[in-house]
Amino acid sequence: MPIAASPAPRRALVVVNPTAGTLRSGVLEQVLRLCRQHLQDVAVHRTTHRGSAAEAVRAALAPAAGAGAGVVPDLVVAVGGDGTVHEVVRALASADSADSPAAGGSRAGAALAIVPAGTGNSGYRMLWAEQPWHQSLRATVAGDPARARLRRVDLGHLEETGGPVLLGACSGLIAQGLIAARSVAAAGREKYARALPDAAASFTPYPGRVTVDGQLLHEGATVLANVGGGRHRGGQYLVLPRSELDDGLLDVCVVGDQVAPAEVADLARAGLLHTRAGVVHGRGRRIRVERTDGLPLLFEHDGELQPLGFTSMTVGVLPGALAVWGAPREEETRVDTQGAVPLGGVAAP
Repeated sequence: MPIAASPAPRRALVVVNPTAGTLRSGVLEQVLRLCRQHLQDVAVHRTTHRGSAAEAVRAALAPAAGAGAGVVPDLVVAVGGDGTVHEVVRALASADSADSPAAGGSRAGAALAIVPAGTGNSGYRMLWAEQPWHQSLRATVAGDPARARLRRVDLGHLEETGGPVLLGACSGLIAQGLIAARSVAAAGREKYARALPDAAASFTPYPGRVTVDGQLLHEGATVLANVGGGRHRGGQYLVLPRSELDDGLLDVCVVGDQVAPAEVADLARAGLLHTRAGVVHGRGRRIRVERTDGLPLLFEHDGELQPLGFTSMTVGVLPGALAVWGAPREEETRVDTQGAVPLGGVAAP
């Protein structure tokens, strides 16, 4: 949902992952130059270890951080990949929850902006499509209403671990692809383009069950079940063509074994996965993905593999939980799945 009369940001914390997969020389300098041209105050934090981005954001937004100094940021610019974005989102969601009206606050915390420098960059794509980052960042820091808007988007909440979900959460093949990617010597989207077929070559569908708001959507052999969030995974695979970021609902795509694992990558890249028999979609507020043979469920969210101690994972929606800057309109062509995709759970508006 758009935020009415969105003020331009004034103070930014730029969080950069120096080891991001596609971060080129000079990008950080360009980011800082753009920010300093338009903002009153710009601070920068270079991550040094896992969790460093989240620590920096929490420290900057702590109530005492800007006392008397007026330097608490109203914008956090994440320069990196989906992993860096996920850390920043975790910290922003936590801070925003603490400042919510229910907690006695104003819910006016910092908003997120993304500069893509990772492997898949799905977070950036779902907000800006393929727009060059320097154009989107310039529009954001200038508060240009014709080219950027501040909106509140939904997050998922992974009940078993408490983690927030921005892009999506997936069992099966996509999670297996993250393991395969570790041994692929490539950068950017090419890394996943090579890893997913490698994972598919040895992948065996698992016995699964997916329920949407307590209603059965799928039961049987399962290649993947993706819950989101973002329409694309890995920056290039269209899995949830009808997903909206701010409708207060989660979408889910389940691929059964009628689709061979080796076909998934090409079908999703071409935007045709939803046309195949054995692929079902649902929409609701609470989606549960299970493995029914008692073995651990291979599951990831936002590109992070989850512990193998669970046989099921449950994602609930947190409506409007994150303030984020994005394009002023939907940039991507919508895919009409009416008549092609059985829709379970809550009916689409």
